[in-house]
Amino acid sequence: MNMELLEHLRRQFAYDAWANREVLAVLSANTSLAARPLQLLAHILSAERLWLERIKKQPQSQPVWLEFTLHQCEAQISELAQLWREYLGQLSLAALSEKVAYKNSKGEQWTSTVEDVLTHVLLHSAYHRGQIASHIRAAGGEPAYTDFIHAARQGLIK
Repeated sequence: MNMELLEHLRRQFAYDAWANREVLAVLSANTSLAARPLQLLAHILSAERLWLERIKKQPQSQPVWLEFTLHQCEAQISELAQLWREYLGQLSLAALSEKVAYKNSKGEQWTSTVEDVLTHVLLHSAYHRGQIASHIRAAGGEPAYTDFIHAARQGLIK
């Protein structure tokens, strides 16, 4: 069961990268709808990088809210997918319970387990992808179909 948890997390992060690429594809095809959705996608990517840096005890390399172009988002999605694959590929069960100490954006000190951080990254990204979908639909567009079950049924993630 425990090794299944690691494989589950790897698969969830593969889904996350796929879903981010799907959102980017819709934004790229509908640039007139992309202002706020692009900001949210950039935030997803910045936050994913921030949490990986926190886990790896690296300094924060960029703000959590920043402006990216579509091209920069594409590069970030590719790079982050590779970084997460590498990290999760070497992750051990014992490491899931290790503590990560960090300051949040308000400057407050917190400590969380690696497992909780990984879960947060996935849920945070899904939350903001939902916001992106709402913005796109409200502007008259068709949002990306990023349901996990769709990706799983279609064999889009492994």
